[in-house]
Amino acid sequence: MDKASLMRGVALATISFQLFCVPNASLAQSERIDIDDDDIIITTGTRRSARSAANTPAPIDVIGSDEVLNQGDTDLLNILRNSVPSFNVNTQPITVAATLVRPANLRGLSPDNTLVLLNGKRRHRSAIITRFGGGISDGAHGPDVSVIPAIALKQIEVLRDGAASQYGSDAIAGVINFVLRDDADGAIFEAEYGQTYQGDGDQYSLSANVGLPINIGQGGFMNISAEYGETDGTIRSVQRSDVLGLNEAGNTAVTDLSVNTVTTDVTQIWGQPEVNDDYTIFANAAIPFSEQIEFYTFGNYAERQVEGSFFFRNPNNRSGIFSNDGGETLLVGDLTANGSGACPTINVTNNVPDPVTLAQVSADPNCFVFNEILPGGFVPRFGGNLEDSSVVVGLRGELPMGTGLTYDVSYTYGQNEADFFINNTVNASLGPDTPRDFDPGTYRQSDDNFNVDFAYGLANNLFASDIGLALGFEHRAETFEIIVGEPASSAIGPLASQGFSSSSNGFGGFTASQAGEFVQKNYAVYFDTETDITEDLVFQGAVRYEDFYTSFGGTLNYKLGALYRVNDWLRLRSTYSTGFRAPTSGQQNFSAVNTALSGGLLQDSGTVPLTSAAGQLVADALGIDTALSPEESKNFSVGFASNLGGIDLTVDYFNIRTEGRISIGDDQDFFGLLVATADANGIALPTNPTTFQALTALDAGGILNLSDFAGSEDLVRFNFFTNAFSTRTQGIDVVASKNFQIYNGSSTIAALAFNWTDTNVTDAGRDTPAPLSLGRQEELEDNLPATRGSLTLNHFDGPFRGLVRLNYWGSYFECYLGDTGDNSLPRGCGSPIEVGDDVTVDLEAAYTLKERVQLIAGAQNVFDTVPVENPFANRFGGQFPTTSPFGFSGGYYYFKVRAEF
Repeated sequence: MDKASLMRGVALATISFQLFCVPNASLAQSERIDIDDDDIIITTGTRRSARSAANTPAPIDVIGSDEVLNQGDTDLLNILRNSVPSFNVNTQPITVAATLVRPANLRGLSPDNTLVLLNGKRRHRSAIITRFGGGISDGAHGPDVSVIPAIALKQIEVLRDGAASQYGSDAIAGVINFVLRDDADGAIFEAEYGQTYQGDGDQYSLSANVGLPINIGQGGFMNISAEYGETDGTIRSVQRSDVLGLNEAGNTAVTDLSVNTVTTDVTQIWGQPEVNDDYTIFANAAIPFSEQIEFYTFGNYAERQVEGSFFFRNPNNRSGIFSNDGGETLLVGDLTANGSGACPTINVTNNVPDPVTLAQVSADPNCFVFNEILPGGFVPRFGGNLEDSSVVVGLRGELPMGTGLTYDVSYTYGQNEADFFINNTVNASLGPDTPRDFDPGTYRQSDDNFNVDFAYGLANNLFASDIGLALGFEHRAETFEIIVGEPASSAIGPLASQGFSSSSNGFGGFTASQAGEFVQKNYAVYFDTETDITEDLVFQGAVRYEDFYTSFGGTLNYKLGALYRVNDWLRLRSTYSTGFRAPTSGQQNFSAVNTALSGGLLQDSGTVPLTSAAGQLVADALGIDTALSPEESKNFSVGFASNLGGIDLTVDYFNIRTEGRISIGDDQDFFGLLVATADANGIALPTNPTTFQALTALDAGGILNLSDFAGSEDLVRFNFFTNAFSTRTQGIDVVASKNFQIYNGSSTIAALAFNWTDTNVTDAGRDTPAPLSLGRQEELEDNLPATRGSLTLNHFDGPFRGLVRLNYWGSYFECYLGDTGDNSLPRGCGSPIEVGDDVTVDLEAAYTLKERVQLIAGAQNVFDTVPVENPFANRFGGQFPTTSPFGFSGGYYYFKVRAEF
């Protein structure tokens, strides 16, 4: 049994064990209790017991279960975007692996600059490493939050502050802690169906939560949540200009390239992907055996399939398949063993291959052209089967004899797997023997964490409260694994030497030289203290030493914070901290080859680890270190919280300086570097070598493995992970709310949230061999809206409930599909896209029947707002900018039924 199968068994066995421990389950009606902010107890950002969100030195947003559920959305990332103004996530169309796990940004930083916790325990990473993420998220390696069902949550705690000294790597932008429900009774059932205004993007989900008592020990609880759903794709395409040219030339085969169940009048499908068989189950349980010991466990198992279309492959000019001279002639393969086929040249004039010569080649068994089997070109369909599982077990309590010393000992194991597929494509080097569907291989990420935490309240006569002391130890091991795909997906077939691209086109399969398990281990010790110096002054301090003994060594970080209560309605607060983010084992060993659009042309692009043979050669040529180092940050925040005239208001300024940010660098001329270095090493290269011949010579010299360079004859763009640039990100968060009554018997809550974030690249690495391009720098600074805001009104009147939310999205900048490589062009882009600000409106209405069943109807983006149309849409087929912060599908309406018992 492999580790993945064992993990599935452990997660399901944990849930089954919890069910077994409930011999006398009963359901009771759950209560909803309105509580004042001072009574909202949080566990994030502090290790003092019974600490409220209103009395912490750092800003913490607490999103309750009602707010999570009353959003008309089942995707937790979208829910967070609605509730936290500095949180951004967009719809991912044709972006390879980012389509499977969408990257999200807090406070304008990379997705893996935010630490994600579940019940206070570090959540494992996704297997997906983002390659095309709008510049900001390129190379990010964070958790998959979308597997957590909204119905499973008691509350979400968002710490908007640096916390690496408290929690370790990744906590630069902040910490998001998802707290699972812990009810021992009650049940909630919910069904939802929705659709876009254009009649696509159908979405349905069925979810349930059940709380049950456990009749063991002093009586505990077990809470189970489950969800199943599917989402259809959307089509926001325009017919490409090259397709129109083919149609005008009489190529009727190009008009209908629909695949699977997708039918459309455009050749290339561009829009949100399909999500099929999306199911997840979470369980949370605790059994107190005495006042000194409580056993707890929680975990999950989830699966889903995500699928979307890639770019259209033109049957006249697609390099490596149909032509290698831009469409002047077709690429013809000689199928004879000795090259004696004497295949003729097929000229292309006005989008029409010479019919006489084409017929001659098609009739000759010794010659082959892909137009024989794909006369209209093709559109690959890319996707992945994702699996996520985790289990946490622990013991917590208070040491005996009334010492007041509490402990928490836990073990966490989490695993995420992405098994890729790409269909309706070819391995061109195999010629007529190519399969059409491929299994390129699998990425797998697994995390092992062992934690020991102690907390103690030290009584004293100096301060207004006990001195809260906390001490802990952590050992963590992260494993990133690349698993080989089927041979045909990476094969270098007999036609490769004739200029036909190798490997499955669009997403090359993983080879034996890429495959392996890559492990990074570390241990950490921390000390944390917090106390009320006086009745009005709270002080917080933390220090943490962390040692990554399998990679780069140790790092020491600290944090200082204070809260001062000026009077009954005003609190001042501020923090200063240092932080870090360690490079993951996946980022240090990631290897992949994909096809992407650059400057209007499809081109293969590869990411090569500098630790590989080819990467080490390039590192030597560039004079750079093959090992990544940690990001280092300095985080300052200052703000106030007030309650005046019944208005709760918080305003916080933050300033985050991050040096040596870990990211995929801009594309480099690996071919030129490798050839030059190989030639210097005395390896004979042919005169005027083609890319394939040069790489073959390097392979023969033992410098690289040719199979790493799938699609070799047109693969000229490579990149690698670097620490090449630094940034300063500053901003202001404003959150305000007020309860009021419009008329007798009603209640209304108004909530305002606003964020301004500005990112400035302070060091673009211009003096390094792999600097940022101007276009990439522009995207880092301006791809996310600088300003975001929302105004939400929740109105209650007996059984009626209504929600109105006004969303504001500031302007942003996008390079045309990653065309960021030329610093001589304005803003570094051959085709820059400037997108203005937009406003969207959401509505929801609900009616409760007999205090148990709610009928809910609503709409997101009521007025069907879409971003400005992409002025270059006719070149690539997508109607709107790819990184629109509120998506591009337009209005969406939905209906829900929720029953509570």
